[in-house]
Amino acid sequence: MAAELIRITGLSYRYPGSKKWALQDINLTVAPGELVALMGENGAGKTTLCQCLNGIIPHSRGGRLKGRVMVAGLDTATTLVARLALKVGMVLEDPETQLFTTLVKNEVAFGPENLGRPAGEIRRTITWALEVVGLQGYEERPPAALSGGQKQRLAIAAALAMQPQVLVLDEPTSQLDPVGSSEVLAVIRDLKERYGLTIVIATHDSETAAAFADRVCVLKEGRVLACDSPRVVFRDRELLRQAWVRPPQVAALADYIQARGVDLAGFPINLPEGRRMVTELL
Repeated sequence: MAAELIRITGLSYRYPGSKKWALQDINLTVAPGELVALMGENGAGKTTLCQCLNGIIPHSRGGRLKGRVMVAGLDTATTLVARLALKVGMVLEDPETQLFTTLVKNEVAFGPENLGRPAGEIRRTITWALEVVGLQGYEERPPAALSGGQKQRLAIAAALAMQPQVLVLDEPTSQLDPVGSSEVLAVIRDLKERYGLTIVIATHDSETAAAFADRVCVLKEGRVLACDSPRVVFRDRELLRQAWVRPPQVAALADYIQARGVDLAGFPINLPEGRRMVTELL
């Protein structure tokens, strides 16, 4: 197995007509099967970095790019987006902007059909992708009739139908209600734990990063301030303050308790760990 599936070296990027660098000297590697969360305030560069992974930047956006982005052995600056789509699946923030066919099954089939894959293979792909995201039985429904969470899961299924090695999720739950968010997060957990998919997710949700991420990369003004385990990142109060990143509620509670002189065996960052902390303190 390769030591890394994504390698970003000295990446800087500036949008057309802008004098400000949206990304500045980014160096990052992502191993196969790893889930990396990108965090930071609005304008930190999360979406820009996501779009560099599938070639939208620079091919569709233009601008000036320095450095190199390698994904699955392909240089994204010199590889066509259509070819990169076979390696990198992209799911955007708003599910409404990603769905354009009349039926759920057609949405999932669109990518494989454009690749000219056999009809039998496409049918099997539709069945598999919809089962992965929990939408089996919805094949004949129009996407417009789905809930927000179901639409986002359908967008994930359409990306999975291309059988990518990397799935990039740009704020996939930010426009969903709690139920829809839970549905999408359950799919992300399954993709990581059951299928070992490599995932890069841009998110403002510290709870999501604490629950799923192997590493959290904190961005500010296009630079990476830190990239480490969630436990290391979420206990660094100065880092979070500087980047305007809210800590998970469990981590904030642990920090509050420690500040009042109570020794904790560890530093909890997610709900199961928080429950154990409270049990031990009682």
